[in-house]
Amino acid sequence: MAKSLVIVESPAKAKTINKFLGRNYVVKASMGHVRDLPVKSLAVDVKKNFATKFEVVPGRKKVLDELTKTAKTSSAIYLAADPDREGEAICWHLAQELKRLRKPIHRVMFNEITKGAVQAAFSHPGRIDSRKVDAQQARRILDRLVGYQISPLLWEKVRRGISAGRVQSVALRLVVDREKEIRAFVPTEYWTITGEFARPDGVGPEFPARLARVNGEKASIPSQQEADRILAELTPLRGEFRVASLVRKEKRRNPVPPFTTSKLQQEAARKLRFTARRTMQVAQQLYEGIEVGDEGAVGLITYMRTDSARVSPEAQAEARRFIAERYGAEYLPERPPAYRSGKGAQEAHEAIRPTSVLREPGQVAPSLTREQLALYTLIWNRFVASQMRPALFDTTTAEIVAGRYTFRASGQQMTFAGFMQVYVEGRDEPARSASAKGGEAEAEEDEERALPPLQEGQVLACQGLTPVQHFTQPPPRFTEASLVKELEEQGIGRPSTYAAILGVIQNRDYAVKVDGKFKPTELGEIVVDLLVENFPRILDPGFTAQMETKLDEIEEGKADWLKEMHTFYGAFARWLEKAKEKMRNIKAMEEPTDIACEKCGRSMVIKWGRFGKFLACSGYPECKNTKELPARRGGAGGPGNGEGEAATGTNGQGEPVAEGQPCENCGKPMVMKRGRFGPFLACSGYPDCRNVVRIAKAAAAPPEPTDQVCDKCGAPMVIRDGRFGRFLSCSSYPTCKNIKPIPIGVDCPRCGAPLGARRSK
Repeated sequence: MAKSLVIVESPAKAKTINKFLGRNYVVKASMGHVRDLPVKSLAVDVKKNFATKFEVVPGRKKVLDELTKTAKTSSAIYLAADPDREGEAICWHLAQELKRLRKPIHRVMFNEITKGAVQAAFSHPGRIDSRKVDAQQARRILDRLVGYQISPLLWEKVRRGISAGRVQSVALRLVVDREKEIRAFVPTEYWTITGEFARPDGVGPEFPARLARVNGEKASIPSQQEADRILAELTPLRGEFRVASLVRKEKRRNPVPPFTTSKLQQEAARKLRFTARRTMQVAQQLYEGIEVGDEGAVGLITYMRTDSARVSPEAQAEARRFIAERYGAEYLPERPPAYRSGKGAQEAHEAIRPTSVLREPGQVAPSLTREQLALYTLIWNRFVASQMRPALFDTTTAEIVAGRYTFRASGQQMTFAGFMQVYVEGRDEPARSASAKGGEAEAEEDEERALPPLQEGQVLACQGLTPVQHFTQPPPRFTEASLVKELEEQGIGRPSTYAAILGVIQNRDYAVKVDGKFKPTELGEIVVDLLVENFPRILDPGFTAQMETKLDEIEEGKADWLKEMHTFYGAFARWLEKAKEKMRNIKAMEEPTDIACEKCGRSMVIKWGRFGKFLACSGYPECKNTKELPARRGGAGGPGNGEGEAATGTNGQGEPVAEGQPCENCGKPMVMKRGRFGPFLACSGYPDCRNVVRIAKAAAAPPEPTDQVCDKCGAPMVIRDGRFGRFLSCSSYPTCKNIKPIPIGVDCPRCGAPLGARRSK
């Protein structure tokens, strides 16, 4: 009897599924897409209804030949790629290549790779969803038209090898606009006055209260003079402070929903320091299957590309039984919580959750790498917490009055941990400077602080009044977490594309990370400025979000993909022709300087070249002298601007010197240079010393202190970044070379000792 052929994307997924299907199936991997638009041509004929010319992906011909050979002797073909647009497109391309064999072709989908889910999918196979394919095709063509037709314009006007993208350029604009906000920000001084109060009889702890109102109006202290004036008025009133009002209430903090893709990327960035790309790579491994003890290969989490917060009734029922048994019935809500998904979410998908809560992190830890265990623990904790009761707090707000001044003190104590017994969500910095003062108050409000027993009218002892100077802060640069959050909130791209977007803007040298935050390079700012000038609609986040909505409507059958393509391209073609005539030519621009050419004495000018800005003699072509452009503090370029990067000054030859970076071979100062792979540090003793250091290595983060002590020499342990990730190391290295994995907060199920993060290749 002939077997049925099952095609999935990866060997890992094939191995796991093969275990569940039995002898009547043979499972093969397509290794992703087998067909795509060729790299070297546009391959889209806009005059023929956007006809596309697909080709077999280089390196996939052998794979496709093997699939075809197996399909010829198979009774049927089952296409089991991932349950999203990209997976549907993979299935459609495979079907186009294999349909000539005249074999029955079925589409099967499952949200988790477990025995029950896979067998259920194969018992009810379906057909390829043409609307999903149309939506993916429309996205692919849109991206190809924008990228392949704007990028050559940038090569001509700026430099070769750079690119523009329908979504990547909008994401870059967010980074550039934020940097411009930071530069334009003017700090405003303000002061706060905090009093330390206590009951005169000494009952209970001292507690702080901040000046909140003056004459019933919100307190505003713009200067030290005003602060001193208020303190002078308050000093004689220190014996008159009394409790004017007390408000006691119960506060509930609700659990957060289980993870969607974007929320997982954000939280993994905050808590695990994973990039979005790394998060998705590790999540893919957990989804496709891990060998877990006697159980064998099994998918540990549900599909990781989802914007839905929905949880299946079966998963909720299992979680409720587990919570009642592990934590007690008091932690279980009366009915399973229902979470609302974001606008346009695909409710056919589920949230990201463990395929079974019974596979606790400690139990599967021996089968997982450090990164896999860390991410699985995060997903498991979040899901279990999402099915638990809210946390409860008793809060007290006291207003303390003396004369025309009102101070406010807040205290809260947890009375029931609820979901916080398992999980607490991380936080980003406040996004806007306007929230700087509010952010402080919010942080204080969340503190566990108890007030002593108080009564209205009670007199309090003022132990001291402290004025503190503050300045409003500019909005922070984006981290991976906050940029993903911003992309999601503005509807730019889709969760499955965020990791690629963040990777592209860095790989193209448009942005670098400084202390884990995105900072645009000079090239990135120039590209954004040119694109905003010439393609304002393409660079408009609102327009990009509208296009994403149109793609969703195509998938839902509410819009025709060809009609939408004609509408878009009609306008885009006009913008493109106009840009070809009017876009500024950065290559041709020259900026005068007061630096003299050491070869001919003429003044040097700043030009833009293949590797960025450089100094060139204004006497060109008679004098062809060129040299590195000295780095300037506070500039927009990459490394070397006084914000944690290496270069901060220049030597006698005008080369930027890396202050505090002596050559490790000869001790001479290192200087900043730029090569084909970007900036690097080179020894100033060249050619006698040829030492070079990558900027990433030179600017590595300093060791992170911990409260742990080395068990060999007694010195403090620190966290360092190594080849295979972060680890604990003795601070007295190299005298003491003791290293340990970082504990992950999970105990060994066999002996009870803390499990550590395992360093792995």
